[in-house]
Amino acid sequence: MIALAESSTSLSTAERPVHILTITPFYPSRIDDARGCFVSEPLPFLEELGFENTVIAVRSFYEGAVEPNGNVPPASWVRYFPLPSHLGLPTAGFFLFANLLSPVRRLVKRRRVDLIHAHSALPCGHAAALLSRELKIPFVVTVHGLDAYSTNQVTGYSGKLAKRMSQWVYRRARNVICVSEKVRSEVLQGAQAITTVIYNGVNPELFMPEVQKQKTILSVGNLISIKGHEHLIRAIATVQQEHPDLICDIIGDGPEHGRLLELCSELKISCQVQFLGRRSRAEVADAMQHCTIFALPSRYEALGCVYLEAMAAGKPIIGCIGQGIDEVVRHGIDGVLIPPEDPGALATSVSALLDDNRLAESIGEAARNTILQGFTLAHQAQKLGQLYRECIG
Repeated sequence: MIALAESSTSLSTAERPVHILTITPFYPSRIDDARGCFVSEPLPFLEELGFENTVIAVRSFYEGAVEPNGNVPPASWVRYFPLPSHLGLPTAGFFLFANLLSPVRRLVKRRRVDLIHAHSALPCGHAAALLSRELKIPFVVTVHGLDAYSTNQVTGYSGKLAKRMSQWVYRRARNVICVSEKVRSEVLQGAQAITTVIYNGVNPELFMPEVQKQKTILSVGNLISIKGHEHLIRAIATVQQEHPDLICDIIGDGPEHGRLLELCSELKISCQVQFLGRRSRAEVADAMQHCTIFALPSRYEALGCVYLEAMAAGKPIIGCIGQGIDEVVRHGIDGVLIPPEDPGALATSVSALLDDNRLAESIGEAARNTILQGFTLAHQAQKLGQLYRECIG
């Protein structure tokens, strides 16, 4: 039997908060407090606005059990059996729905659920759509990545099935929340849906400006080819000729690790580039506070919370044109935008910021102001709360 953990609220019964059931595959655990922080961190701000959340964090049975993280709003971790291989994703929502129906029905009998908020179309959005139909509760779904139809994860017939399932979910949702206009355009290319862009927010008290201790370029992201770490390393090899004391710290892990180590050795910059692996939320915040420049030349980025976090820390950031971050950054004012897959342009931008402290400081100050004016967790919660009420009303 699944017992759903419900968050508490200080509001009286007469002022019953709006009750949201959040279903997500992304949520912080004890060993990985960064995964799904974009889901957990707005919840306390929503509570202040009169919204109460019951969170169900889902995980495939094949992935093993998870130890909860006691530093975030409580969640019920639910494991379910999807089909193996490529058929798993497009059909996983059915299995998740079957696993959730009884406990959610019991939850609804105890306390009314006003809205279901699912994160990702498959499997959570699909399960939410089936729960919505069965229990007559409206639902919304958030799309966090550019692969709105999962067709980059699943190919062939299974990919076509995943796309049809995702389209079905988007059509039935009261609203499809997109983390950027770029994501919204991807959703609308394949489905008729009501969409709203709500950018992720940042905690400006966790990511605060500090004076850097040494000349450091920081990059945070999974070590996969689309993140552009190869181009960053090539740029560092160029820049370090004029800045031999430059260090590049790379936080993250992934299949590209070995190849990137070999590239550093080939370019004779192994001493300048440090691969730090995965780090906790606090360690990432500390690294951002003490770096000189943040650079992630990703060519496939829906938005990129790490850019916003570095901006909140008052650092000049370098991202790529045509990605979600270029909806936030004004080139040369509160950040730098370069063409993707262009290590030459990246090296030029890094050198310009290292050679001109005033320019770097000005861009960093403007970056933090941009966050404070519209991209904090409080801003995100306000927009989510407004959308929730519209979808319920």
